[in-house]
Amino acid sequence: MKKVLFLLTMGLWAAQAGAQTTAPREFTVQGKIKNGSAGEKVYLQLSTNPPVTVDSTTLAADGTFSIKSTEKDGGNFYLLNVAERQKIVLLVEGGEQLNVVADGFDKDSKGAAGKTTVTGSKNVEYYGKLLDLNQAMVEKVNQWTESYAQANEKKDTKKMQAIQEAFRQAELEHVTKIKAMIPEMGTSMVALFAANNLLNPERDFAEMEAVAKRFEQEKINTKMAQAYLGYIKRVRGVAVGDEAPDFTLDTPEGSTVSLSSLRGKYVLIDFWASWCGPCRLENPNVVKMYNKYKDKGFSIFGVSLDNSKDAWVAAIKKDGLTWVHGSELKKWNSEVAQNYGVNAIPATYLIDKDGKVIAKNLRGPSLESKLEELIGK
Repeated sequence: MKKVLFLLTMGLWAAQAGAQTTAPREFTVQGKIKNGSAGEKVYLQLSTNPPVTVDSTTLAADGTFSIKSTEKDGGNFYLLNVAERQKIVLLVEGGEQLNVVADGFDKDSKGAAGKTTVTGSKNVEYYGKLLDLNQAMVEKVNQWTESYAQANEKKDTKKMQAIQEAFRQAELEHVTKIKAMIPEMGTSMVALFAANNLLNPERDFAEMEAVAKRFEQEKINTKMAQAYLGYIKRVRGVAVGDEAPDFTLDTPEGSTVSLSSLRGKYVLIDFWASWCGPCRLENPNVVKMYNKYKDKGFSIFGVSLDNSKDAWVAAIKKDGLTWVHGSELKKWNSEVAQNYGVNAIPATYLIDKDGKVIAKNLRGPSLESKLEELIGK
């Protein structure tokens, strides 16, 4: 039987990107813990896995505290860890003076959640609104899940369908509220969080792309922004019928080579890496096709997602890959891979003589069949 499924990720989004140019900025977190005791530790931690403590202080007799630190990346998620009893999420870009009022416990003796109020920035304001929306939806879903289980036990299909429809409508309203809120967030880090975690690229790509365009237009270059823009590029990708974006890469020999230098041939852009098992398994077939058609107007441009030149060069030699090669040696931070929408390898794009994409992800017999069709046996 069908079940009501619900997934809303309010977990922390850890951004990973390359170098950035944001200047370090100090920020302050201060406040009061209602159920704290003098001398208890309060830790400020980067919300990594595991969390990394960047500073700490102790509670005064009246439960107050103050911590000052520096945000170096233009935006990060932090945890305010109150004596290991309550952990409070903080969104910090730098320059804020955040004020926290908290109960000092995750749950009381009756199981009620400890309350927290954080003020002092647009990020924490909107993050609080998102948490409230999420909590309201979770409560509805819990009720529907219980009702659905009872209806399922009684084989009451009419009731089950009604619950599913109610959920569908509520989810639509929930997402609509989030979409309406995101433009108000501007180019704050909470906008990136909401777009990345609470929208679905298959359904909401237009809204997600609009966020990316705002960050690009305002030239926001934080690590989190870079990671999000790269993600949007990968989702957008390059479709069959599009002109293949030109690119220039460093070769193993230390020179550079451009895709446009191969214009006039059928070109297979082959995204691979020395560490990619499926890529290495496919290489003998690619070698076979290259040797069969290289004198008939066919070429290959191997784009490696390695980050070690030695490993890359060794794999080229071992697998006998005698065609054109290039790499940024940035692994998944490759701008070429992002521009083409590559989120898994091996990935291939077959380009015609005029530079247009005519097929994607051809491997094995499908690659051979297409080349036979285009070039002949």
